[in-house]
Amino acid sequence: MTAGFDIAVVGAGIAGASLAAELAAQGAQSVVLIEAEDQPGYHTTGRSAAFWEECYGGPDVVPLTLASGPWLRDNGFLSPRGALYIGREDEAPALDAFMERFEGSGVHIERLDREGLTAHLSGLRPEWVGAVWEPACADIDVSALHQHYLAAARKSGVHLATRAQIVGAERTEAGWILTDAHNERFSAGVVANAAGAWADTFAALVGARPKGIQPLRRTVAQLRTDPAPPATLPLVLDIAGRFYFKPESGRLWLSPHDEEPSPPCDAAPEELAVAEAIARFETVVDWRVAAVERKWAGLRSFAPDRLPVYGYDPAVEGLFWFAGQGGFGIQTAPAAARLAAQLLLDLPRDAMTAELDAGLYDPARF
Repeated sequence: MTAGFDIAVVGAGIAGASLAAELAAQGAQSVVLIEAEDQPGYHTTGRSAAFWEECYGGPDVVPLTLASGPWLRDNGFLSPRGALYIGREDEAPALDAFMERFEGSGVHIERLDREGLTAHLSGLRPEWVGAVWEPACADIDVSALHQHYLAAARKSGVHLATRAQIVGAERTEAGWILTDAHNERFSAGVVANAAGAWADTFAALVGARPKGIQPLRRTVAQLRTDPAPPATLPLVLDIAGRFYFKPESGRLWLSPHDEEPSPPCDAAPEELAVAEAIARFETVVDWRVAAVERKWAGLRSFAPDRLPVYGYDPAVEGLFWFAGQGGFGIQTAPAAARLAAQLLLDLPRDAMTAELDAGLYDPARF
């Protein structure tokens, strides 16, 4: 039996869920959201370190982040946190370069000396002498945001199909016929590739040229420390990209900021990565690591230029890309999904998307 829809969105993580909700809100008549797993968000979305950080992704991602911020705040998904990019004495040029890189981008950042740094972070070892302070950084309620989009999609009539791994695709005069592993079929005029780490795999399945979207494994561990991290501790990031950590319910979430190439899979944490994270953390503060309470890993998927891929495929009719969102897909979801829905449906921009340069993210750039 074949179920017919105008648009099929493949992947129900934050990318697919937000896109499906926006498509329905902007007038798409029938949308199906197709998920291979038993539940949406099992992979990357459910394993996020959960922060909204204006500089994350670089200056060309900043517009998406800033456009998303007011909506996220107004709807209660952000909680104030602040962020510190910290450096040793020989890394002062890197801190200065960071300031210069984001000059004119619209983000508010400040250069701090040792005194300013220690006002935010106690127990700091003496070799850490400077920082860049980003006061607007916030925690983001990832689960609530994802559930919001799923609920909005459902309320607008989007059909969610889980346990529906697409294994076959055929292009006909009327559009696409997608077949899942249980031989269920979905027909649609347009297919949106929101498959995350599987974006290039799915592209090959539908006969499109992959864009070089590479999944990279990121490890996070939850630690019990002495002293316990204060609730007011900012997100702390190494300016050289060797670690970051933040408080979470009286515990510390710590990552070695690893980016290990991986095939698309159910990612598992590596013991070595956790050990490296702890060793790096112990060079920063004099806190004692009492226990590793849990650890996990997720995949962040980047195109070769580390910018997202939004738009119609230049060679395959009826294929729309919404992929390659690295680790910034959650924090940019409101603006990215709205922009993508407007591109897919050929609609005019609104206040949220008016200043976004869609050309930066066009699949035709590859």
